[in-house]
Amino acid sequence: MHTALVILGGLGLLTITYGMARWRGKSVRRAFSIYAVLWAVVTAINLWIGVAHAGYSVAEEFPIFVVVFGVPCAVAWLLAYRWA
Repeated sequence: MHTALVILGGLGLLTITYGMARWRGKSVRRAFSIYAVLWAVVTAINLWIGVAHAGYSVAEEFPIFVVVFGVPCAVAWLLAYRWA
């Protein structure tokens, strides 16, 4: 359940990032790079919390990190290159 909520949070951040870019008249491709960096930082923090506080090993947490980062980032990439 936590994984799904984090992915939804990533899609929410994507909506905010792309909305701000379009509102300011900026390129969505440029917004993708900003989004990818922000989302990588957020998911790295989520990984660290899982390892440091929830008691998971890095080997257990890393596949979740890949999914949590990859799904919203793939959606962001598809939207950025479809709109451009």
